[in-house]
Amino acid sequence: MEEKKIPYKIYLDESEMPKQWYNLRADMKTKPAPLLNPATLQPLKAEELAPIFCEELVKQELDEDTKFIDIPEEILDFYKMYRPAPLVRAYYLEKALGTPAKIYYKFEGNNTSGSHKLNSAIAQAYYAKKQGLKGVTTETGAGQWGTALSMACSYFGLDCKVFMVKCSYEQKPFRREVMRTYGADVTPSPSENTEIGKKILAEHPGTTGSLGCAISEAVEVATTNEGYRYVLGSVLNQVLLHQSIIGLETKIALDKYDIKPDIIIGCAGGGSNLGGLISPFMGEKLRGEADYRIIAVEPASCPSFTRGKFAYDFADTGMICPLAKMYTLGSGFIPSANHAGGLRFHGMSSTLSQLYHDKYMEAVAVEQTAVFDAATQFARVEGILPAPESSHAIRVAIDEALKCKETGEEKTIVFGLTGTGYFDMYAYQSFNDGKMGDYIPTDEELAVGFAGLPKVDL
Repeated sequence: MEEKKIPYKIYLDESEMPKQWYNLRADMKTKPAPLLNPATLQPLKAEELAPIFCEELVKQELDEDTKFIDIPEEILDFYKMYRPAPLVRAYYLEKALGTPAKIYYKFEGNNTSGSHKLNSAIAQAYYAKKQGLKGVTTETGAGQWGTALSMACSYFGLDCKVFMVKCSYEQKPFRREVMRTYGADVTPSPSENTEIGKKILAEHPGTTGSLGCAISEAVEVATTNEGYRYVLGSVLNQVLLHQSIIGLETKIALDKYDIKPDIIIGCAGGGSNLGGLISPFMGEKLRGEADYRIIAVEPASCPSFTRGKFAYDFADTGMICPLAKMYTLGSGFIPSANHAGGLRFHGMSSTLSQLYHDKYMEAVAVEQTAVFDAATQFARVEGILPAPESSHAIRVAIDEALKCKETGEEKTIVFGLTGTGYFDMYAYQSFNDGKMGDYIPTDEELAVGFAGLPKVDL
């Protein structure tokens, strides 16, 4: 098809929106290793997960065989308020780079929460309400997940308790206030409100917190208060399932104009955005129907893919959650208080970890000054102020487009723009003032986290 016929933004009709989520694990030849009970080191059963997660979400978490799962009508109705999301051709970025590459981005910032997180938040809140629960607890890093969950809980009339990583709580007061506006109770983590929080503060005085710390506190509150369950915005299989709507819409939009991507790029923290974006494309790759170069981009300050170990580990610093086999820096790893936002989790989704281990995709770690340089360049030519997390993908998309400029190859690049960065202005201010630095953990620092990995012999 002639290039001039491809619009700047590719929109889908409401009728074209996917009606089912895609379960990538159904097509995986080597399944992710099972979650383990930390006490017995045996694979967890549904009844053991029931005190932590909603019943229907437990089923989704453990389902490795059902390829497509129907999206409930109430969730579809909510999705229609901001979906389908546009697939945008980055003509102005291409022109600024002088590249023959064709660049597309899936923009997930067209909702009040400002990110893709709402795709799973509304699903998890729906299942909690359906089960008759009083409320849910969760953690949040940059605040996008907490914001999305606050919105979803408000919609269904659920109580929402959010433990926000302390450095983000302090850096992003307006994100915190959006959550409170939607009725959420927001606590900086680690806190004195939980036994786990008190223990972490005693062992790490003055810590700026981590997602692992916040997860521990949220799980403790959920399991000690009747009528509550814990929900998570990334890492889990159920979350990747809900986020598959990103990739499904992307593929429908590309197919509409006979566009085949060569490179698909997503930022990677716990895996929600990356897993959602790549799911149908990875499915084709697993089935041998097509091939794509898939790149996960993570911060050099928290390099779980590129420098982590593929091992069983706790998802939380307090070591009370199930064990997952994943690429990890160790649950005791406390990342620096930089501006990588929601990408500061010590581990990676077990599904994505297995795919990376089996060499179905690659990973790149980038430094934050280079990330914000790419974010600024993108904002100036494409008119969207990107979230720091998304800007990791932008950085590598630009790098790959510049390689095409050198070689003259006309590759098609697709990346995920997870959301907007309007609550990240302290980070942009730091970059604009020339005060932003780069922190890369030393091998010795990583060794401390690895030393705490549980001994699992399976």
